[in-house]
Amino acid sequence: MAKASWIATRSFTAMLLASAAMMPGAALAQERPAPAAAPASGAGDDVDIVVTAQRRAQLLTDVGLSITALPERLIEESRISQIENIAAAVPNVDIKEQVPGAIPVVSIRGIGLDDFSATNSPSAGVYVDEVPLASTALMSSEIYDLARIEVLKGPQGTLYGRNSTAGALNIISAPPENHFSARVTAGYGNYQAFEAEGYVNAPLGETLALRISARTVQQGRGYWRSRLLPGETIGERDILTGRLQLRWRPSSDVDITLKVEGLRSRSEMGQGEFFGTINPLTGAPCAPVAAGRIDNSRCTDFFGYTDTDGNPFLGDWPRDAFYDVDGWDATLRAEFDLGAVTLRSITGYRWQDRGFDIDSDATPARQVDFLQNDRIAQFTQELHLAGRTGIAEWLIGAFYSHDNVRVFTPGNHLDLFVTQTVIDADQDTDSIAGFANVEWHLDDRLSLVTGLRFTWEERSYVGGTTDLNPLGFSFLCIPAGLCTPGVPGPVPLTFRDDRVSDSNLTGRIALEFKPGPRSLLYASVARGRKSGGFFSGITTDNRALLPYRPETLTAYEIGGRAELADRQVLLSGSLFYYDYDDVQTFVRDDGGAIPVQRLGNIDHARILGADLDINWRPVAGLDLFAGIGLIDTRLSAFATAAGPVGAGNELPNAPNFTFTGRARYEFAIARGLHASLQGSTHYSASVFKDAVNDPLIRAGSYWLFDARAAIGAADDRWEIAVWGRNLSDNRHVVQGLDVASLGFGNRTYNAPRTWGVTGTIRF
Repeated sequence: MAKASWIATRSFTAMLLASAAMMPGAALAQERPAPAAAPASGAGDDVDIVVTAQRRAQLLTDVGLSITALPERLIEESRISQIENIAAAVPNVDIKEQVPGAIPVVSIRGIGLDDFSATNSPSAGVYVDEVPLASTALMSSEIYDLARIEVLKGPQGTLYGRNSTAGALNIISAPPENHFSARVTAGYGNYQAFEAEGYVNAPLGETLALRISARTVQQGRGYWRSRLLPGETIGERDILTGRLQLRWRPSSDVDITLKVEGLRSRSEMGQGEFFGTINPLTGAPCAPVAAGRIDNSRCTDFFGYTDTDGNPFLGDWPRDAFYDVDGWDATLRAEFDLGAVTLRSITGYRWQDRGFDIDSDATPARQVDFLQNDRIAQFTQELHLAGRTGIAEWLIGAFYSHDNVRVFTPGNHLDLFVTQTVIDADQDTDSIAGFANVEWHLDDRLSLVTGLRFTWEERSYVGGTTDLNPLGFSFLCIPAGLCTPGVPGPVPLTFRDDRVSDSNLTGRIALEFKPGPRSLLYASVARGRKSGGFFSGITTDNRALLPYRPETLTAYEIGGRAELADRQVLLSGSLFYYDYDDVQTFVRDDGGAIPVQRLGNIDHARILGADLDINWRPVAGLDLFAGIGLIDTRLSAFATAAGPVGAGNELPNAPNFTFTGRARYEFAIARGLHASLQGSTHYSASVFKDAVNDPLIRAGSYWLFDARAAIGAADDRWEIAVWGRNLSDNRHVVQGLDVASLGFGNRTYNAPRTWGVTGTIRF
């Protein structure tokens, strides 16, 4: 790891310095005034928050949607470098990782895909420079050099290429501009963590601009330690990613940007904390687990293993859990002003090859261990025309996407079932959609918004689980009568060759009223739909490969926002009610030889909630933010192979109360020198991690506290900062797995306290 860190650091630095040296205009960098620092919040001092949530630049106070915008400086100072970091900055958003370091699951207002399958797409649409990510496997990359992040709450579809039920995360890269600028940021923290990122932006003549960005993470020590690997840690990171953008503007009517980005990761995945479910004296389920409690002093697995140290970062994991990712993507965005209308084309291609090691039982034994491998290729094309005709401001669009996901997952179960398995899946998805959105400006203050979308989507799937039966005594295929004792050789346990298709019509209607030039009230009804599909985890019964149905959500919402107190306060709020049908969520399936969590449907759910945010700048240099999210969720009754579950359960990953607070103060300390202090906190109420509301993997309520202090030049040319995250070293459950019938479960936790120092130079 040390050698890799040195090579990556040298390459990263050399690339940025060489780029800066070759850029035309680099010698003039010192003559251009430095850009003013953007405030952490959006209110006050005539600062306008501009968003593109409705596919055009608008003031935030003109947008009749529930939206939170995170600007560039806030992203940098809050160290938002991965998708899961966004949750701490936005109320009513929950983002967990299915396994430590990978597969983030985004839930907005309680709606989110609770699945780890690479064959599935997220309920919350994630867009990177207007290109949707088709698979959950594509979401574990670094984010850097951004213009902003926009979080939209509620169904999206009449303005976006891919339909979604939960909302959308828009991740928007900083674009190339026709002036020279550059930034290099590097820092070092505990766990031997070195991070560096930066960009070089320069004009290449009058019509062409280039922007090169890069980021590296080299972490020499992980958070986890295994007693079986003395002197080693688990969770080290070796990441290098880079982006090149070329923007051509031959006239004011043409704007074309090509972006190419690559990622290489040779890191390690974190580990889950074991808990036992068996009484070691009788081999029967232990009493504490039956009562909904974990007690490793009384409960073990079938081999008598237990872990009683109470430290989630210390265990008996037998090996490092590697996490390797190679990927690249390209986006071509072209915009043409044709006079009466504007034509936009967004073409995207993304490819990724990923492999990682999962020790699901979290014990030294080979019980439920997997080597997950998936390869994804995705192509999308979006076209839309936008214009204004009389009182109507309109956008019509068409969207096409094709993606292929291939999964190959060897499993090792020699100690538990005396066998090994392989999961294979090959899935193709095609989607075609047409959508339209019209804003009817009935007068200067009142507007009617109407949107409609037609979607056709088809998924074809070939896959299943094979018992390799290497010794001829597999406890998977013999009890099922699929193989003969003493005769080795592979045996198909499950297989499905099938396709599902769905055609649907969704839309949105809203009424917007502007009481004043800097305020807006709105009421809306919107419907979103997420297509069905297939589960790609381990299965020992063909029922587990039955396709899950599409889900549909109808959202009723009233809200508004306003700038008050001479624009020193920005207040936003909304009330909403969701009618949610055919909910896609994890259910436990004990129908086969190995109990599994798989994706299924629950007939109905309802969600009632509210959002309230306030940005306040009481004096120059001081920015305050507070936001709360309230939701109440209720699932209808549903059945599992383990038995019926009555109505009234909560949706998974849906805390009924979240709070986010942030304060930033910037002040002069000497001529040409300033300082800034920032503190933030995030609270989440307790939350269940599955639809069954299993108490063993439930997360309790928690607070997180982060802080940052910096000193730098008043013209923003340089800065040195110290920072800390999770300062109270809080430990809370992020995700869990309960397979009590196999004798074990595991729970994964958030990162411990981290801290470091960072230096930044801007040109």
